[in-house]
Amino acid sequence: MSAATVDTKRPEGAFWREALEPYAQPRLGRSLLDLATSVLPYLALTAAMYWALGVSYLLTLLIAIPASGFLVRTFILFHDCSHGSFLPWRKANLWLGTALGLFVYSPFLRWRHDHAIHHATSGDLGRRGGGDVRTLTVGEYLALAPRARLG
Repeated sequence: MSAATVDTKRPEGAFWREALEPYAQPRLGRSLLDLATSVLPYLALTAAMYWALGVSYLLTLLIAIPASGFLVRTFILFHDCSHGSFLPWRKANLWLGTALGLFVYSPFLRWRHDHAIHHATSGDLGRRGGGDVRTLTVGEYLALAPRARLG
């Protein structure tokens, strides 16, 4: 690489921050489209499952497969509301997150708090225990019984 193509004044990662900046702000139209293509199909498929119970349990199970995908999409919107990044307004994220919490069976304010702790402590071996993915040092892993290592 020539010296002309390397910008030594910019900190590492600045290129990606600048490149992704247009996508870092919520866009109301896109948010409403995401909401409509997640929650509405989930509600329709839930109603279809209820109807299908009178027809066949197998049919109900088959409808549950795509319904679960739309429920995952709904959870993603719930997650984005907890970061305050789904809608442009803080209170709107709060109210929508609370409503979506009814679909994903999780109280929004509690989940938002626990998720913030997860982000603050994830990967920090000195602050483990709250909402994190279990992370071990090499020594801790080697001290485990073989069955626990397999887990």
